[in-house]
Order: sequence, then structure tokens, then C-alpha cells
Amino acid sequence: MTTTPLRGAGTHVDTWPPVWVLGAAHVLAGTSGGRLDLSAHRETHGLPRRRDRDELVRDAQAVRLVGRGGAAFPVATKLAGVPVGSRTHVLVNGSEGEPASHKDRTLMRLAPHLVLDGALAVARALETRRVTVAVGDAASYWSLRNALDERPDGDGVRVASHRHGFVGGEIRAVARAMSGDVARPPGRRVLPTVHGVDGRPTFASNVETFAQLAVLLGRGVDAFASVGDPDEPGTTLLTLIGDVDHPGVVEVPTGLPLSAVVGERVGPLLVGGYHGTWIAGPGDLVLSRPALRTAGAPLNAGVLARLPHDTCALGEVAAVSRWLAGESAAQCGPCFFGLPSMADSVGRLCAGEDVRSDIARRVGLLPGRGACAHPDGSAAFVRSALAAMPDEVDAHLRNRGCGRPVRRALPVGVRAA
Repeated sequence: MTTTPLRGAGTHVDTWPPVWVLGAAHVLAGTSGGRLDLSAHRETHGLPRRRDRDELVRDAQAVRLVGRGGAAFPVATKLAGVPVGSRTHVLVNGSEGEPASHKDRTLMRLAPHLVLDGALAVARALETRRVTVAVGDAASYWSLRNALDERPDGDGVRVASHRHGFVGGEIRAVARAMSGDVARPPGRRVLPTVHGVDGRPTFASNVETFAQLAVLLGRGVDAFASVGDPDEPGTTLLTLIGDVDHPGVVEVPTGLPLSAVVGERVGPLLVGGYHGTWIAGPGDLVLSRPALRTAGAPLNAGVLARLPHDTCALGEVAAVSRWLAGESAAQCGPCFFGLPSMADSVGRLCAGEDVRSDIARRVGLLPGRGACAHPDGSAAFVRSALAAMPDEVDAHLRNRGCGRPVRRALPVGVRAA
């Protein structure tokens, strides 16, 4: 496949991360000069087609659109499961609580009207005016608020600040917070489609999902599906960090070889972010959610990271493990007790103590037992890291360390604004 070179899309909103496009831009179309106001947005994207719920379900089904957050749930199935009517709520999750991910913030800052077009199109299809956008950073918040001031159709949209960390950004936790409750997942069996914002049925997804819906309604099914993998047509946004050719946020057509995006260099590769999976390298994998899920490395939040050779890889894993433990909602044993114990064991391994069997036991006890998926994702991060880094682990056990500093290539702690 022939691809165009990556090109920068400069922005006056902030200087990090850089924004790139590989191939033709869809959700980032027109943003090379910075944020699109309403006039520039309409010139670029036009007006989205109006669809009722059944028509929108058919369009989403025709292009096999899946959510661009963690679960990659089919959008058509979720739409079909939400009742039509004024009680129904639409929730846009822009909290983006993972420090490694910047794609949703990039969209809210550069293409806020595309996000709002998608949210309002879903609301019209569901015959409701209840729309909430939960935002985790100031720059995105004001970009959306300013965009609403430009629009004649934004009266029913609420933009709400939501800074509640990693687990607090889980969609059910966001729905609770937007209802005035604590930002804590209510349990795996509570679905927003049944009991969401203010106890109402809620169609909820992340920012990129709504932007992709707007592109679908603006371009139509055939144009949307004219690029990308047949199993997942269109484009997707990624955040690339570490030892990659073009770190930053990139829009790419699905179906590309993974090596075309991250490079062919050797070294463990993190796919999916801090609830993701470490693999030995890109190999012959292709960039599509169905293909990566089949390979056991779901794309999740769209983060791809390769560690630089001058950092302690095991130390990076230990730092993220400690951060994940600190992000617990503290409402169930696997999170409150299990994650700190796992992080402590990874730290001991990093110091040269052979606790591999202890780590294996701990990560085996975590999945499926928590009130949300945080223990599952954290366990997958650690388990796959040790499997993908055997030489690194051996070096630490032989020498009580690798001799390299931890350069914090994987960001933790306070997120960039």
C-alpha cells in the first residue's frame, strides 16, 4: 500500500503533542492551521445528514463502526439498545484520564464542532435534547464552550468539567459524576444504556466515536468506507510515544501494517495503553481493532508505545504499576489490596529479587473480581510486560538492576493540561 508522508498539523492551542496525518485526513481534516471555528468547520465537513435511529444504526452497521474508547463495542448495537425519547441522554466522555493518551483532547481542541455534530446527530436520532460532554482539561473545556457559543443548535448541550483520574474516567463512573454522585464505577452489571446520567437510558461513548459518527454522516457510507481495512473501514486516531519516528497524535487509515506506524525497530511494544498489552514487536500485525483483538493485543485507547533503549524498561513498568495502584477507586478488594501488592512485587523484581511466581499468582487473582475493569487491565499490563521482556528481567535478576535510569518515557502522575 502506498501512503503519503506524515505531515505536521500545527496548532495554536498548545505545542504538545505534535499532530500528524498518514494518508488522507478525515476527523483531522482542515486542522493543519489550528482550531476550526464553525465557518471553517462547515466549509471542511459540511452539514451532517439527518438520520433517525434506525437509519443511523444501519449506517453505523454498514461501516462496522466500533467505539474508539477501551471496549471497541459496535456502535450500531449500542444505538439499537437505547430507547428513543426525551428521557434518553447522550453522554460524550472527554475525560481521557490516561496520561499516555492525547487523541480525544486533540479533537476537542482542534475540531470541537465535529465532536458536537456527532453528539447532536445522535441526540436527534434518539429524539432527545439531553446532551452532556464531560471534559477533563481546561483547554478542551473552553474550546467546546466557545464552539457552543458559535452554534445555533447547542442549547441542550452541557459541557461539564470532570477531573476524576483514571478510574473516574470509566464511562459508568462519568455517568455517575454527571448525575451529581461520586465518580466511581457502580459495578459491571450496570449499563449506561439502561441506567446512565440521572438514572436515564444513556448512549455514551468517547469523543472520537462521536467525531467518527459526524464524518460518517457528512461523507456518507461509501466515502467513509473508501479507505481502511474491510473489517474496520475508515481511519483511527492514535497516540504514539517513546521510540517511534513521529511521536504525537496521528490519524491513520486502518489496515496498515503496524510496523508502518511505529517503525520496524526491535523492542517491546505497548498496544492499547495502561490497560493494554505488551508484545515483542509489531511483526506482521495490522492496525485494525478486530485483527489486534484476535492477536490478543486490543487497541483499547489507541496508545502505541515503544521504550527508548536508554531507559530501564522494567523500571518504567514498575512506575506505571504504582500509578495504576494509586488510581484505584478503593471500593473493592482486588483494587484496594491487589494492585498495591502487585506493584510492590514488580518493584522488588526491578531491584533484583526473584518474585516472578509471586507476581504470576497476584495477576492471576485480579481479573474478573473487581467492580470495574481496572484490576483486569492493570494485571494484563504487568503480565504481558514480563512476558515480552525476558532479557530485561534476566538482567535485573543477574545484576540486581540493568544500570539504566528510569527516564519516565511512559508518563504518569499529573497529566499535561
